[in-house]
Amino acid sequence: MALKITRRDFLNGMAIGTGVSLLIPGQAIAQASGSLVSKKLSENCYPPTLTGMRGSHKGSYEVAHALAWKGQKPADYEELDEHYDLVVVGAGQSGLAAAWYYRKKMGPTTKILLLDNHDDFGGHAKRNEFHLNGRMVLSLGGAQNIEPMSGYSETAIDLLEDIGIDQKALDLIAINTPNNFALSGKISANNAMTIPSTEGHKTVTGNWMGYFHGGEGYREAVKELPISGEEQNKLIAFFGGERDFLDDLSLLQQYRYVKSVSYNQFLIERVGLAEETLPILGSFMSILNGPAGWNHTVLEALVSGCPGLKAMGWVTNRLSDLAGAVVLGDAPVAYMLPDGNASVARLLVHKLIPNVAPSMKGLEDVALAQFNYLALDLEKNTTRLRLNSTVVGVKEITSKYVQVDYVQKGKALRVSANNCVLACYNGLIPHLCPEMSNEQKEGLSYGVKIPFVYANVLLNHGRHFAGLGATLTQCPYDPFKWVSAAPTMTAGGYQPPQNLDDPMAVFMMASPTPADVKNMSARELFRVGRHKIYTTPFKTYEQEIRDQLQSMLGQYGFNHDTDIAGITINRIPHGYAYSYMGLDDPEWQEGQAPHEIGRVQFGRISIANADSEAMPLMQAAFDAAWRAVEEQST
Repeated sequence: MALKITRRDFLNGMAIGTGVSLLIPGQAIAQASGSLVSKKLSENCYPPTLTGMRGSHKGSYEVAHALAWKGQKPADYEELDEHYDLVVVGAGQSGLAAAWYYRKKMGPTTKILLLDNHDDFGGHAKRNEFHLNGRMVLSLGGAQNIEPMSGYSETAIDLLEDIGIDQKALDLIAINTPNNFALSGKISANNAMTIPSTEGHKTVTGNWMGYFHGGEGYREAVKELPISGEEQNKLIAFFGGERDFLDDLSLLQQYRYVKSVSYNQFLIERVGLAEETLPILGSFMSILNGPAGWNHTVLEALVSGCPGLKAMGWVTNRLSDLAGAVVLGDAPVAYMLPDGNASVARLLVHKLIPNVAPSMKGLEDVALAQFNYLALDLEKNTTRLRLNSTVVGVKEITSKYVQVDYVQKGKALRVSANNCVLACYNGLIPHLCPEMSNEQKEGLSYGVKIPFVYANVLLNHGRHFAGLGATLTQCPYDPFKWVSAAPTMTAGGYQPPQNLDDPMAVFMMASPTPADVKNMSARELFRVGRHKIYTTPFKTYEQEIRDQLQSMLGQYGFNHDTDIAGITINRIPHGYAYSYMGLDDPEWQEGQAPHEIGRVQFGRISIANADSEAMPLMQAAFDAAWRAVEEQST
């Protein structure tokens, strides 16, 4: 009998909207106050260690959905005797950064309140922490990498350096990251391809990131795939650049083609691949960007790392440096901490509220530090972080101050501030600030955040996973399309599993965005994917994980009934910020793109999130935070 995983979040297969739409405002708030939200944080409640359904967990979204879908919110509020210099809505990376920038500019005695609807801070940068047999095993529940410092603005670098992350620290992280850990960007490491066959899953180990672009051994690797010989030969010709698939087009026509035709259309019509072969080439893109090749131009797919860099003449010449970097393993380094960018959020929180972990030194021990969540919202703090608090209204009062309404533990509460920064989802802001112009509301509502699901599976040991021969494998035909060992670097004081007998975590990534739909925009598909997340219960994810791992690892002795010790599902329905797509979006003039119109300062209210930069990167969140603080402090 399978091990029972605690704290399941059963949604009973019902659409979330059904439950909320039938509630009057008071009932919606009461429902949201159940489960974890209704309980005071105690010494025994440490969010990073909670398993089951995490991310957008039960209790974190019901009040916001009632507001956004039905316009339901409390009529009366208890006015707290709390006035702040700044209230920040959202305690993700942009919200924490906004507090840091504001405090730096206005002084350490500045009074700041951060409000967040979740039971943990960090936004998409969540920490998953397991304990088994006396060992702590860490993994990430969202945002993964710190990009090279060359991609950050001076103001973002100032922030990172203040919390202990400079180039020297990043270099040390890179040194302490094993060369075989592919997830961190070590593209010369073995990364496998796992495909269902008549005898269970077959894993072909090697460097598939290199094979995609004609790297050494690609012919032999493709020949091992359990697909038809005809499709194998087509892939070999495509990966190796044996012909130019755009040779009948002029240079101008080639340029227009790669910017206007979908990658999947190109693969079918030009390369001649069967539609059932396409997932092999597209799982990388789906995990990183959300949609499949039907929604990416050829050029967008190539820049994302998909195969074809050597097989398109003029395009090949233009992107030859990128192709060489991928094949030779010389692509820019990305840096990763044991819990992903959750450590960045923890460092920011510690900088703002030092007594949350008084003995913590900084980056050198951030992975080991246990935060005291009871210290986040103490009255004595100059900066306070209030969790389980869903903001439902933000209003400027006669140009003198801002009134902020929120719901916490079933209570409707109100605070005030001199300034407010909205570091929440763009799509929620029109409902928080109904006084905004229709033009600004439309700008804020245009983009749709990319949904994703990250699962972490605690295994009793690593012996069976080692049978794959790689730390990462792509599974293009499975629910979870990337399966990796959890971070194995020694950083932040963390000691990863030392041998195959130690407990380990398997990190599994899924994109709920439909991959086989040809006639819908990416934004429409993201809405479908978001709905799928909310209506998929934990037990479904659990069964998918058990089935997939059993088929992949069973041949090495794995038994899901006895070898799985815990499962954490991080469902992120409002995930990465929307970036404009060549097939769906026009090219706007500077200052006229929806995200630019949407982020315009609104009196004493400014907007800081990656949505406002139309870029799903941490540096974008930091830049947005700096801009918002400049608007409110000048």
